[in-house]
Amino acid sequence: MVSPSFAGCRQGDIRQLMEQSVQVGVLQLGGMAGGISAEQRRSRKQKCAELRPIPSSSHVVEEAQPSLDSTGACTERLPHTAEVLIRLLDIAGALAILSVTFPVILVVALLVKLTSHGPVLYRQERVGENGRLFTLYKFRTMVNDAEKHIGPVWAAKDDDRVTPVGRVLRRMRIDELPQLWNILRGEMSLVGPRPERPYFVARHKALQGVRLSVKPGLTGLAQVRSVYDLKPDHKVKYDCLYIQRRSFLLNLYILVLTIPVLVARKGW
Repeated sequence: MVSPSFAGCRQGDIRQLMEQSVQVGVLQLGGMAGGISAEQRRSRKQKCAELRPIPSSSHVVEEAQPSLDSTGACTERLPHTAEVLIRLLDIAGALAILSVTFPVILVVALLVKLTSHGPVLYRQERVGENGRLFTLYKFRTMVNDAEKHIGPVWAAKDDDRVTPVGRVLRRMRIDELPQLWNILRGEMSLVGPRPERPYFVARHKALQGVRLSVKPGLTGLAQVRSVYDLKPDHKVKYDCLYIQRRSFLLNLYILVLTIPVLVARKGW
């Protein structure tokens, strides 16, 4: 078990990332259209440096409720209007993507069913906002019962458990399309930290705390600013910066940046 602390949100890390993010306009967009004031941002940075420890136990997911009152997490809720705008963007965006990709979804479902044994959709428990657990949906890209004998592990680049069709789906990110249903259900957002499994959240302090203060996303700042498969202690620095600067316009901006990332097939 990891030590009971959350060290992934240090001021030095945030300062460095802020300087990097100026290049893509993240800081400017984060303070507009329902964002937060400069005074609020300074307050968040101060609170970020004073994070209280997260309980270290097998039930860390349920116990870690990231809010200013319970864990001292470096985030505050956006104004109601901003949250409504983000939710409307999630619904409209998810419906738009579904309408455009529906034929692709049907073809992929048929290919998965015909080329490997097992269900078309892969269901997995993930940790959402405030540590709540939800069922995440993906197209199955591995052989059925891939973790039956080895237990929970992060996927590797040349993982031999991945099917031939699954390898193509992963490279094109098509396997993530069923998560649009999670977005419509309100369990996820189009933009936010990628949801992790309870097993890994309980064992990696970088995946706890402030990272659980917002809904997980289909894409995020970590995905558009670096390679797709960041390690937890690196990924959380981008996630923390995003949460501090979260706004409607920033979400819209990250969605736009996601398009060239998908086209270029960054990561694996």
